[in-house]
Amino acid sequence: MSKQILAGNWKMNLDYAEAKKLVQDLLKLKDKFNKDAEVVICPSPVYIAVFAEILAKEKWIKLGAQNCYFADNGAYTGEVSPVQLKSLEVDYCIVGHSERRDFFNEDYALLAKKTKALLNHGITPIFCCGEQLQVRESNVYREFVMKQIEEALFSLSAEEISKVVIAYEPVWAIGTGKTATAEQAQEIHALIRARVTAKFGEKVGKEISIIYGGSCKPENAKELFAQNDINGGLIGGASLVAKDFCEISNSF
Repeated sequence: MSKQILAGNWKMNLDYAEAKKLVQDLLKLKDKFNKDAEVVICPSPVYIAVFAEILAKEKWIKLGAQNCYFADNGAYTGEVSPVQLKSLEVDYCIVGHSERRDFFNEDYALLAKKTKALLNHGITPIFCCGEQLQVRESNVYREFVMKQIEEALFSLSAEEISKVVIAYEPVWAIGTGKTATAEQAQEIHALIRARVTAKFGEKVGKEISIIYGGSCKPENAKELFAQNDINGGLIGGASLVAKDFCEISNSF
């Protein structure tokens, strides 16, 4: 059975005082979080070391990174390696978020290397995929999303991909005024699961976690998480408000 996962992507938000207060607010709500779901926070990289110490004894909440490079070390100014993340006991790392693809030109080959590097160091990749508005309106979105997954993930073994979390982002419905319905989200999630099953077998297809990376809020989380193939969410803005993030965790 797929693991239920709730990951908060804080993006480039909050100064240090604000970020530390958010962690403290989350810890105060510890007993109110759904214990059946894996809770992950992905703060800005400059805060990871401090939060690793704060969360060291908090087994119910996992620490994630928003990005990494594929090399273990070397002359890569400004980058963070999987080895460095692992040394801070980071459990998850987002790979290929639409903003990384669009603003920093990350391609299939690079994302494949990042995913493999994270797996080699025991860090769970949260691999993002999804289509822009023009792709959705051209009605080639199914093929587009499948290509993203196949090009970056299908060189992995069945054992390796079973350790990956896939996050579907309907980029066309983020900040455009358009809304993705639960049924539209479920369509792509089911398609992803079917394609993974066809390639890697029924066991992997059933167990892989596929989460929703659209605009998931307390108001729509229950409807989204009720869908057969949606195993949680990669939460943006709502993860910056402790009570909202907690409420979403109880929407499964």
